[in-house]
Amino acid sequence: MEVNLDRMIVTVAERVITAADELTALDSAVGDADHGINMKRGFEAVLVDKANIVAKPLPEALKAIGMTLVMKVGGASGPLYGTLFMSLGKSLPTEPRLSDLAPALSAAIEAVMARGKASFNNKTMLDVLGPVAAELAADSASFASVRRTAAEAAAATIPMKAIRGRASFLGERSIGHMDPGARSSHIMIKAVADCLEGRA
Repeated sequence: MEVNLDRMIVTVAERVITAADELTALDSAVGDADHGINMKRGFEAVLVDKANIVAKPLPEALKAIGMTLVMKVGGASGPLYGTLFMSLGKSLPTEPRLSDLAPALSAAIEAVMARGKASFNNKTMLDVLGPVAAELAADSASFASVRRTAAEAAAATIPMKAIRGRASFLGERSIGHMDPGARSSHIMIKAVADCLEGRA
């Protein structure tokens, strides 16, 4: 599996930055209305440091991205996405195979769960990451099926009642809105799938 790290960083960052207004609108319904702004700030910082990041082996590059997100993204998203990327950096080899992705993502999910004290069906980013990890582990997994799973999982957070995070303070009023973290996870997963398939 060929990983063009430069292209992947640019693609993920640009798509998150482009979606900043959408993510902020989603967060305005269930949170502090800052998810898009915070994620945009974090990935703009990643782009600024891109030359240093891409000079590193993949595991170290992922850790560097994670550290940047922890330092630059405000709210809960920074530590959670930072943990996700740093854990992926610990689990993935320098030249990963497709078969390495599922166990690495599963380990990262465990780390995010521990950091955020959340689980599946709590209306968080985990509700996209979990189904995607399961899909990656399936024998029939493809880039198309991963993209579809991420999109469907993000949409599935709309009827959920939030159990964790800022949205949980809304109780029943959190129902009917897509979780912004689920949506940003979907955006990143689609971008990575597109890059690995050569569509970006």
